[in-house]
Amino acid sequence: MSAGNNVSQLLEVAIEAARRGGEVLMARRGAARTVELKGGIDLVTDADRASEAAVLELLRSRFPGHAVLAEESGLTEAGRTHRWIVDPLDGTTNYSHRVPHFCVSVAVEGPEGLLAGAILDPVRGELFAAGKGLGATLNGSPMRASQVGSLEGALLSTGFPYDIHERPEAPLGLFNRFIRRAQGVRRMGSAALDLAYVACGRFDGFFEFGLRPWDIAAGALLVSEAGGRVTRIDGRPLELSNGDVLAANGPLAEALLRECTEFLLEIGWKGAKPASPKGEGAKLR
Repeated sequence: MSAGNNVSQLLEVAIEAARRGGEVLMARRGAARTVELKGGIDLVTDADRASEAAVLELLRSRFPGHAVLAEESGLTEAGRTHRWIVDPLDGTTNYSHRVPHFCVSVAVEGPEGLLAGAILDPVRGELFAAGKGLGATLNGSPMRASQVGSLEGALLSTGFPYDIHERPEAPLGLFNRFIRRAQGVRRMGSAALDLAYVACGRFDGFFEFGLRPWDIAAGALLVSEAGGRVTRIDGRPLELSNGDVLAANGPLAEALLRECTEFLLEIGWKGAKPASPKGEGAKLR
């Protein structure tokens, strides 16, 4: 990576971009809005598009040679060495119903994997940020994943994919398994914030099927840099193109992975294998 594209510089731009998007969301929050269905129960609002426009304007002005993968506009300039991954409004259903739990997520990856990411909760004024090898912060202060090591004492979070009505077996089955074993399971409506909450120790673990790269990218880096682990639900290394995600603090990761792999084997999940004694760590690429 060239000196002009060092991790610190990329992180600064990710933070600024997230703030730009957050300003748009807050400015439009109390106003009338246009809400459309992209398919099934997947919503998009005028605020999603306006936030994305503000974020992309900044990114293209700072790094015109980089590719962008954004939720509403898709992939632009494919094949570049660096790619920005943008969710201008994670928690659109919450936002459209005036539930104050949503965020902007901005990340960038290079040939060596995820490099920097920022998640902004504009309602609470909380900025979660991480750079590869630089650790993770919450509003500028270092943050670490929790040290809860027992499933019985763990507070987990989850979400449900947009095709839950057609394919409920895996997500509802795993939810049922964990709700009977963990201290509690929360469903907040923003995967990016769920991952950020694992990184800062509010949640001890997170699992969800069917996410997209923009839901995962910044949060996965946050968890990894905060001392946690991120894999696919079946234990294989995380790939942004596969949205089945399991994240946990370090001490709890093996127990969660064991429960997940046992469940997947029970339902005959394609490619499921028993958990190895040590499991596999995150491979953020």
